[in-house]
Amino acid sequence: MTFVTRLSFQSGDREALDETVNNLKEMLRRKGAKCKGPHAHPSERVRVPLHGDLAPDSRTDTWGYEVYRRELEIHGSDEIARQVGHREFHDAVHVEIEVDQKTPMGT
Repeated sequence: MTFVTRLSFQSGDREALDETVNNLKEMLRRKGAKCKGPHAHPSERVRVPLHGDLAPDSRTDTWGYEVYRRELEIHGSDEIARQVGHREFHDAVHVEIEVDQKTPMGT
């Protein structure tokens, strides 16, 4: 059985996101792990209402920012994927790790 480790990265700081993903991709290349990606997704514009005080109708303005996403998959290389799971990432980058177990076809 093969494990596929899917890493999803999100950040409002595009430079920190790209640096994190590129450093990880380079580390995986040096260790000989098979990986796909990084896959870039369209950015999403998030708008947050701002309030002047706690009154229900005190909304003054909205604040907006872009959220950028990247995905990377590690195929096999279970020990390397485990190391990635314990790695420290940039504070501005949110990381989600999902592990799927794949069975070869015909078994």
